[in-house]
Amino acid sequence: MTTNPANYTEFWDFYVAEHSRPMTRLLHFVGTSLGILLLAWFVWSGRWYFFPAFFVVGYAFAWFAHFVVEKNKPASFRFPLWSFISDFKMMWYMVTGRMGREVARVLKEN
Repeated sequence: MTTNPANYTEFWDFYVAEHSRPMTRLLHFVGTSLGILLLAWFVWSGRWYFFPAFFVVGYAFAWFAHFVVEKNKPASFRFPLWSFISDFKMMWYMVTGRMGREVARVLKEN
């Protein structure tokens, strides 16, 4: 696995390895979910100008997970768009029960 991915496929494997601990993934899931709920509420209530809170809440949980649980730097520092997309992909894999297998696959290859 490369730490300097050239495409999204390589990045995904890097991302998965950087989220190898279940607590890291759980904190990402909680933060992103709360952020989405806030965003929906802001739009619904007409307070769309508060939408940056979506990012603050989501990234606060994620960065806490990286610095305290995983003890690595968030991938969003170097790859913000791919990281943002991957947060949602990881959530989908978690909901569908595939994330554990994905982590095992990536860690086995390294």
